[in-house]
Amino acid sequence: MSYICSVGTSIPKHNISQEEVKELVQNVFSYTNREVKRLLPVFDHARIENRQFVVDKTWFEEEHTFAEKNNIYQENAIHYSLEAIDDCLQNEHFLTNSIPYEAVDLIIYVSSSGLSTPTIDAFLLNERPFREDVQRMPLWGLGCAGGAIGLSRAHDWVKAHPEKTALVICCEFCGVTFQKGDHRKSNLVGTALFGDGVSAALLVGKESPYLANKRQAVPKVIGISSRTKRDSTDVMGWNVTNHGLEVIFSKSIPSLVESFWKEHVEHFFQQFQMEKEAIYAYLAHPGGIKVLQAMEGVLEAEKEKLKHSYNVLRNHGNMSSVTVLYVLKEWMKEAIKPKEKVILSALGPGFSSEILLMEWSE
Repeated sequence: MSYICSVGTSIPKHNISQEEVKELVQNVFSYTNREVKRLLPVFDHARIENRQFVVDKTWFEEEHTFAEKNNIYQENAIHYSLEAIDDCLQNEHFLTNSIPYEAVDLIIYVSSSGLSTPTIDAFLLNERPFREDVQRMPLWGLGCAGGAIGLSRAHDWVKAHPEKTALVICCEFCGVTFQKGDHRKSNLVGTALFGDGVSAALLVGKESPYLANKRQAVPKVIGISSRTKRDSTDVMGWNVTNHGLEVIFSKSIPSLVESFWKEHVEHFFQQFQMEKEAIYAYLAHPGGIKVLQAMEGVLEAEKEKLKHSYNVLRNHGNMSSVTVLYVLKEWMKEAIKPKEKVILSALGPGFSSEILLMEWSE
């Protein structure tokens, strides 16, 4: 088994309210009054109040090359990833003693919003005293599912090496992918929804001496499940253009929750011989308000069981892979009793679904 002993986050410094983004988009896209009435309500329907970005408001008003955008990604990825790692390994809320950087045996670096070779995790080794023999597993292109998939891959690895530890880092700067010249509805939806953020989670094996550093009961990963729908590669992702990464975001996602994801969830419950009533909370990636509401309907769950998914969406927007770890952190801050079971889930390009069953453990 693997235990998630700590989660850290890093919040970019430029906070922009949804009203400010709405006004900015109206000016940048120069909509007619008719288009304003037809398109801009998407910002109100998103149920987002604030988002954070690595660039300020004025940046969005100018054209930028792919190279400029990617340079911003690389520079900020190093800075904010280090903040999230430090917060994770030194988090007094979750740990009685800090975890030394040298104790990390595997780094999984998850991202889909920028490019770097070597991958960003190689740069991090130069900034903190990680061991030179630390193993690295960069994961790119998983989108919103990346955080959950990163946890699953870390669980698999720690389960095979129970004396070791794995650090999952998710870094996404969706803001710098903004396409000023793209007037498609999908770009507008992305502009109303996506934000920037970084998160990190530490998974520890059952035989690791660092398991003793946890301050309280923590989630133990019991089981995982992955599923990818055939012929669905056009549902979400990026088109790579001369101007950068152009968002693909289909309006069919909520209906896929009610069909493809519902089937996956029901199979998951059968696999682990559980009833929905046995689940204390759902740590759902808040892909958007309609996606959350569709999940709530499929699960036949009261909103309280998804409260932190709604809260994170409202305060930070959708930060792609990062978001589900923000949700996990909020649930870990609560005094959840041992033996309570939770489900963590996320959807991503492919069209893919990742589900983890976890139990709070002493």
